[in-house]
Amino acid sequence: MKLRPEEISSVLSQELQKYDRDLGVESVGTILQVGDGIARIYGLQDVMAGELIKFPGDIFGMVLNLEENSVGAAIFGEDTHIKEGDQVTRTGRIAEVPVGDAVIGRVVNAVGQPLDGKGPIASTQTRKIEVKAPGVIARQPVKEPLMTGLKAIDSMIPIGRGQRELIIGDRQTGKTAIAIDTIINQKDSGVYCFYVAIGQKQSTVAQVYRTLQEHGAMAYTTIISASASEPAPMLFIAPYAGCAMAEHFMWQGKHTLVIYDDLSKQANAYRQLSLLLRRPPGREAFPGDVFYLHSRLLERAVKLSDENGGGSLTALPIIETQASDVSAYIPTNVISITDGQIFLENDLFYQGVRPAINVGISVSRVGGSAQTKAMKKIAGSLRLDLAQYRELQAFAQFGTDDLDASTRRQLTRGARLTELLKQPQYQPLTLGQQVSVLYAGVNGYLDEVPVEKVLDFEKAFHEYMGAGNADLLKGITDTGDLSAETEERLKAAIVDFKASVAY
Repeated sequence: MKLRPEEISSVLSQELQKYDRDLGVESVGTILQVGDGIARIYGLQDVMAGELIKFPGDIFGMVLNLEENSVGAAIFGEDTHIKEGDQVTRTGRIAEVPVGDAVIGRVVNAVGQPLDGKGPIASTQTRKIEVKAPGVIARQPVKEPLMTGLKAIDSMIPIGRGQRELIIGDRQTGKTAIAIDTIINQKDSGVYCFYVAIGQKQSTVAQVYRTLQEHGAMAYTTIISASASEPAPMLFIAPYAGCAMAEHFMWQGKHTLVIYDDLSKQANAYRQLSLLLRRPPGREAFPGDVFYLHSRLLERAVKLSDENGGGSLTALPIIETQASDVSAYIPTNVISITDGQIFLENDLFYQGVRPAINVGISVSRVGGSAQTKAMKKIAGSLRLDLAQYRELQAFAQFGTDDLDASTRRQLTRGARLTELLKQPQYQPLTLGQQVSVLYAGVNGYLDEVPVEKVLDFEKAFHEYMGAGNADLLKGITDTGDLSAETEERLKAAIVDFKASVAY
């Protein structure tokens, strides 16, 4: 068979036309050292701080240290099969997580991957986990209440939308319980909730998920879990991931609530990372920027100005203390960043006062301006009455025979108010229910009720009001005010109820 030159040239020209010279240039580094969730990498000369880099086995990491001859990075996942000499490539992207409606109702890890077995998260939108907090001009003062449904908090330590309120106390004093009740109480309020579980047992996170599901709260809640078994880098970035997911809704003019449970464990994970990256240790071996770790996170809690849509991000960070020591390093840091704290006390918890809130130390620095008029009217003297009662209690334990009538009256009222502020878990109350029962307590309608019968009185009173005065309660809840006419109706309802009940 004879080949003709023109045939060969036509075939070659066709093949050359098909050939597409598309070269991809990748910046590649080599792992020098790996272990404990940290990798030291040679190369990657033009990498950015906070950039995502790709390790073998589709595991990502984030660049934290930019040094002269190497790069220090945190690995988001198991590092067991990553070894010295492996190649690492740049992605050109700063660390980000999926956001939007697709994450609502899901349980995800710190990098936004699903943990609930419901398939991948169908979101095309992502958001950087580390962004600068909105400036002064982009904000407005906190002026709307965020109701927790807990009488003790909504009356004395009110939380406003856009506030940062710290929940602090020893282990097993009910910190998470307050957070869960607050989430359950956001039903039908249009508030999106994000619960960030940092360094907790997986069984605990599963229990929280089940509780929220039982109360219909998962319809508007996302759980971000970085459990105790995960490497330190995941615990370190989980709060930022949760905050980024909430910010997406906030910038759309919606209201969000983020709970960081708890930041003590995040600080410990960051200490571990920093020591492994050979950053200089400071007090209690924490790095010098551990204050900035929490301040740049909590500063992102904001009530946006009307020009920016008026959305809000409310943060409820949780800190665990050792032996009620609020003057330790991390607790004092976070107290100084937040707008107040709810302090839970061991002694009160064991006495059966639950939620075990110490009224003397607990404070809300901005919530008062967001409190409803009805609650302000009633709860004005409540904190003072309870604080005075706690002081008088110390004297009264030696005997009440020598006390004058006004002191005895104060002790009587204080004991009943303390009992009235107790509340079972997962039973948040509406504003109308809280106002009606606190009105009865503050104005002395419970003074003749035996202390041990106060909670029974309250339960029966709620049933009575719900049956015959539902419109009265709804009016208080909707308007947030207690007009003279409403007050008269409420007084009459309390008197009628007291006449009909035997105790």
